Amino acid sequence: MADEIQLSNRGPIGVPVGSPRIEVDGAQLAVAREGDGPPVVCLHAIGHGGGDFAAFAGSVRNRFQVIRIDWPGQGRSGSDRKPLSPSRYSELLGGVLVQLEVDNPIIIGNSIGGAAALIYASQHPVRGLVLCDSGGLVPVGRAARIFCGAFARLFAAGERRAWWFDKAFHFYYGKVVLPTPAASEQRKRIIKAGYEIAPVLREAWVGFGNPDADIRHIATSLDIPVWFAWARKDRVIPLSACLPCIRQMKHASLTAFEAGHAAFLEQPDAFVREFQKFADSLSPLEMNRLARRAQTPQGDDHKRSDSAHR
Repeated sequence: MADEIQLSNRGPIGVPVGSPRIEVDGAQLAVAREGDGPPVVCLHAIGHGGGDFAAFAGSVRNRFQVIRIDWPGQGRSGSDRKPLSPSRYSELLGGVLVQLEVDNPIIIGNSIGGAAALIYASQHPVRGLVLCDSGGLVPVGRAARIFCGAFARLFAAGERRAWWFDKAFHFYYGKVVLPTPAASEQRKRIIKAGYEIAPVLREAWVGFGNPDADIRHIATSLDIPVWFAWARKDRVIPLSACLPCIRQMKHASLTAFEAGHAAFLEQPDAFVREFQKFADSLSPLEMNRLARRAQTPQGDDHKRSDSAHR
């Protein structure tokens, strides 16, 4: 299976070649871990991979331990025997962090990764959340079900390899999802893998139209710092639709970037600057203590970073 993924079109979207796999509840998840300091976990959007965060990891690994995970059936990870959902992804995230002995991380979640981060944070201690065009923040009414159904049908066409899907997918990613020049290389990889990742995209969009995709009650219950780093041009999850929920959250801040869906990928320098400001706001003295602890070996192969509640 691993060799097949290395030769697939979706493999290059994910974490680097040679990244270890961690088995969680039967799913083989490719995980990249680099840097020293307080842990930052990066969760990608559906159909993408840990490669989305390559530039971010390269910019902050001198201050943070960056952990990137490929979701099942995406990037370099194996498939999953259980249905795809933010809740399932939260469970898998928990399993990975237990095996890595990572506590109280900062979590960056994009789209479905943001929804998974919200669920995880409602069940486990985290230092803070960075939500990039997160799912789960809008009601799932009739209009939302129609919208999600249309995308599910689009990706079902890719799943059955409709001849026109390639051009439609190219337009969708080039003009809607990742339109900025900084994302061009990752955008090309995703487009090239369009037919291969279409089944995962179809399953996800079916789920987005279900009532349990609305997790506003979870978001508004959180009592932790949350920074929203939103793509101003997002037409799939527009900021205007999510603002009512964001405004009800206890400790939320917001920055809008000139991007389509993933500010960290499309505006990497600006995102890193703002991320570091957010991280510095999380009890700076405690963050410095964690960074010093990360320099102390905790095992033969890696260093463990622990952090505490604000």
